[in-house]
Amino acid sequence: MHAFSRPSPRLSRRSLLALAATAATAPLAAAPLAATPAAAASDVVVGGARLVADGVQVNGGGALPKKLTARAWLLADQDSGEVLASYRAHLRVAPASTLKMLFADTLLDRFEHTERYRVTDADLAGIPDGSSLVGVKAGVTYTVGQLWQGVFLRSGNDAVQVLARMNGGVAKTVAEMQARAVDLQALDTQVVSPDGYDHDGQLSSAYDLALFARHGLRDADFRAYCGTRTAEFPAGGGKTFRIENTDRLLSGTYGVTPYPGMIGVKNGFTSNAGNTFTGAATRAGRTLVVTVLHPKSGHNAVYEETAALLDWGFTQGSSARAVGTLVEALSEGGTRASASSAGKAPHAGAQASSAEGGGPDGWGALGGAGGAVALMAGGAYALRRRRRRSGEVPPES
Repeated sequence: MHAFSRPSPRLSRRSLLALAATAATAPLAAAPLAATPAAAASDVVVGGARLVADGVQVNGGGALPKKLTARAWLLADQDSGEVLASYRAHLRVAPASTLKMLFADTLLDRFEHTERYRVTDADLAGIPDGSSLVGVKAGVTYTVGQLWQGVFLRSGNDAVQVLARMNGGVAKTVAEMQARAVDLQALDTQVVSPDGYDHDGQLSSAYDLALFARHGLRDADFRAYCGTRTAEFPAGGGKTFRIENTDRLLSGTYGVTPYPGMIGVKNGFTSNAGNTFTGAATRAGRTLVVTVLHPKSGHNAVYEETAALLDWGFTQGSSARAVGTLVEALSEGGTRASASSAGKAPHAGAQASSAEGGGPDGWGALGGAGGAVALMAGGAYALRRRRRRSGEVPPES
């Protein structure tokens, strides 16, 4: 585990900071959670008009891989942000644990990684049944870095909840994640819980997940965690046990061959979302980011289709011309996406799948309010500058 010193982020306007804090900590009223687009997304094209069109979008570069069964996918260049090819990039679907990339991008700099925290029973209350867990135990003291390893390697919803509680609670964290999504211009994303678990109205898209990965990978800590293959995790009583990254293209488990140059980033699975994955790999100095959502077949299809798209991008796709772009965060000089005639129609396949009902401990009541407070909290995020750069059937996550 690596410990990194993080200076505290600065906000230039106290009034906006106070407004965001008020929004994030205000009581959230329960509201019906429908599988609807995120606020303001329906009349705005983010990344280019071709990305909201149905069908495969590609411009040159030779034939794409055969047998791509995913409901949506996107392949882009990490450095330039150019989208090389896509299919229903803005389709809003359940993201599963790929949403943890946004959780990390939002909270990773809140605590020193060497900070120690003793977990209580209250910290672990209300985690949805069937969640993926790393094995956090009440009464055991963990470093923040170890909790982040639990998030990235084992997709532990228990580690996510502890970090959210340390951050002031689940509701506050959801609001801040929604605000971060607004800043990143990820307008397809609606956050209901910090961990990506199935809740009615919890949605994202291949485009937004690629935004989260691209932005996160610019941070040294994020990159180090998502690229860690194994780690020792506290078991209590001075003992540890080994945890392994659930990204099979990185770890090479369950019959998947490790992908050469694989960096990470995050996989996910729920019964509602199916298999989801956002990955990044480097070859000959070029890094590509790919998101694959909900392939028709289960098991390893999400990794096989990811590898096929990466292979295409590093070979035939090197001559492809961009069909869109991954935009920059507003807080980092990005240009705000504007309305256009192409964007006034619903995104391709905008009628997305959603889970039945919400989870325990009030998690299912957070989504609608989280989107509302983002309009206020987003202003503060737009001023914030990040100071530092650089099992066959899995449990549900």
